Amino acid sequence: MSTLVDVAVRTSVVLLAGLVMTSFLAGRSAALRHWVLAVAIFAAAAVAPLRLALPGWQVTVPVWEGAGPATLPPAGPSAGRIAPVAAAGALSHVDVSRERALDRRFVVLVWAAGFAATAAILMTGVFRLVRVASRAGRVHDDRWVSIARAVAKVYGLRREVVLLQTEAPYLLATWGVLRPRVLLPSHAREWTDDRIHAVLCHELAHIGRSDWLVQITAQALLTILWFNPLMWMACARLRRESEQACDDAVLARGVPARDYAGHLLDLARKCRRPEFPWTAAATPMAHPSTLERRIAAMLNPRLDRTAVSRRAVALTAVVLLAVTLPTAAFRAAQAPPAALAGTVYDATGAVMPGVVLTLEDAQQIKSEATTNSAGRFEFPGVPAGPYVLAASLPGFRSLRQEFELRTSRDWDRAVTLQVGDLQETITVSERRMAPPPAPSQPRGPLPVRIGGNIRAPRKELDVHPVYPVSMRQAGREGVVPIDAIIGRDGTVTSVRVLSAQVHPDFAIAAVDAVRQWRFSPTLLNGAPVEVVMTVSVRFSLSD
Repeated sequence: MSTLVDVAVRTSVVLLAGLVMTSFLAGRSAALRHWVLAVAIFAAAAVAPLRLALPGWQVTVPVWEGAGPATLPPAGPSAGRIAPVAAAGALSHVDVSRERALDRRFVVLVWAAGFAATAAILMTGVFRLVRVASRAGRVHDDRWVSIARAVAKVYGLRREVVLLQTEAPYLLATWGVLRPRVLLPSHAREWTDDRIHAVLCHELAHIGRSDWLVQITAQALLTILWFNPLMWMACARLRRESEQACDDAVLARGVPARDYAGHLLDLARKCRRPEFPWTAAATPMAHPSTLERRIAAMLNPRLDRTAVSRRAVALTAVVLLAVTLPTAAFRAAQAPPAALAGTVYDATGAVMPGVVLTLEDAQQIKSEATTNSAGRFEFPGVPAGPYVLAASLPGFRSLRQEFELRTSRDWDRAVTLQVGDLQETITVSERRMAPPPAPSQPRGPLPVRIGGNIRAPRKELDVHPVYPVSMRQAGREGVVPIDAIIGRDGTVTSVRVLSAQVHPDFAIAAVDAVRQWRFSPTLLNGAPVEVVMTVSVRFSLSD
């Protein structure tokens, strides 16, 4: 599982818990639902850092991928003639580290592209707010100032609230923390005192609840967790609950619900052109997409409009913390088969007892196992990961296999040891002879033979390999790489298998067929010569 998928799953658990809690709290106040969503978003963002800081809580789960280890019958000599196999113990390398590096690089590039796009949207909104605020004029009208001071006193605000008149007819929003600003549209000069009071009650409620700080932090976390659709859903519902909670605060200040709904409807009609980046960086009062829901809520006298109590704050925080900590500490590990086991064969398919094998893991920790009378070996308690299997026996080529244990089939191995090569070096020493005397008469130039004229062989007899029955029953597939020597008369004089990881039954079937091939002689400058041919025989099963 890649890092991106792991983070998405963990954050989804926390976000889903928060969204489910808000669904169960549909009959409670919007302020409480807003608090639950805010805590869920911040807790989801804290999952990744907590995963690194908390001790792991590992749970072993069964392996579901693929079938269980295939039980193969001992491969003995096949019926009929057995072709001698002189195979080389070549390595079949699995470049796991390169594959993982490419996967990690791709994941980082995908995440960076999404992060850049969402961050650009957020920064565009912030930049435009700063630019509009710098060009706006401060409101000094006594009506606005006196009403703002009265509302701020009711809310207990000690920070200075700056009222700014913009030239944009559609912009009505609040932003800022230490020095909050209320951006008013160009037609705000024409408002009545009742509308001014209703608007300032709503906007200063955002300031008293620190909604802009919560919203901008949630949007910043969204740029990091952009790949999680639940994060987008939670941020959208956070904005909606924030607006409804401020509507409840306005109604709690004594503003009649019908009058307030009329003001909101008229403002939404005049502020029809909200642009997308603004919604990420500010808290607009009259958003068209939530208008119908908000008006229905404020005209419903049975809704709970109370503020969040300390008891509710503590209880929801404890519940979400109880979900977040186990989610961050959880470690899932697949339970592999009990042991890494297999059978060692020679090139004829006979089992080989008494062979000592060495298994080395990624931390270079080694363990040994010896094959029994049936040629079977076993390394108990081997977890998933990359390994190196080595074996050495006098008279046979040294074996070194690099592989990675992933699916359950990987824990059952078939190893074939190939006959070794004989090498001998002979040195013949004699005294250097004196050069012969120069001839009395000059000799003519010696003839020089010019070659390079070759005629490729042509296959005259083709025999197809037969799929071994034992391998079909076991559901195994394989590829047999072969080097064959075509003699001067066109017959195949020598065949050798190039891989030590080929099952003997496959090797015998491939060699039997290749040995029966016949070719026309290969002519080099008119004379027959031997030629080396590389053959790859693939055994595959189809459904």
